[in-house]
Amino acid sequence: MRKLSLYIATSLDNYIAREDGSVDWLFSATGEDYGYHAFLAGVDTILMGAKTYEFILNHGGDYPYPDQENYVFTRNKERPADPNVEFVTDHISEFVGRLKKQPGKTIWLVGGGQINTLLLNAGLIDEIILFIQPTVLGSGIPLFGGKGKTTAFELRSSKAYPSGMIELVLWKKNEHEPT
Repeated sequence: MRKLSLYIATSLDNYIAREDGSVDWLFSATGEDYGYHAFLAGVDTILMGAKTYEFILNHGGDYPYPDQENYVFTRNKERPADPNVEFVTDHISEFVGRLKKQPGKTIWLVGGGQINTLLLNAGLIDEIILFIQPTVLGSGIPLFGGKGKTTAFELRSSKAYPSGMIELVLWKKNEHEPT
């Protein structure tokens, strides 16, 4: 079974973005990629919500993931077609459960907070690679929006970067690593 990995960054107070969706607080001038390119090389499928997709489209340049299969979860069945993504209006957990059973590489859950919670509660997130930026935002979009159920993860590794960013690699407790 394929691994579903939530690779994401939060502020020190657990927000993935400001209330308007911006992540300007996240980027530093260090030029460090925090393992992003190595992670992306092992990914063949990307999942995201409609708000995350809209943010990506509205903030510059070409679509950043043209070499992966991209699924955008939306309630809007009338979205204009986009050759880069497939819009999914099916039940999210069932769709992801089917994806995990297909052959392939890692599935990257980009976010947002509501989808993170849905997939956490369904027991479908195998790994969380969490980057904590030492910045307090005070408000914003939480990592898990809504009511997440108690789920234990075990720390596999941690790393501190010179910029102050902390990386935690967490696996769902008592789970075997997917193949």
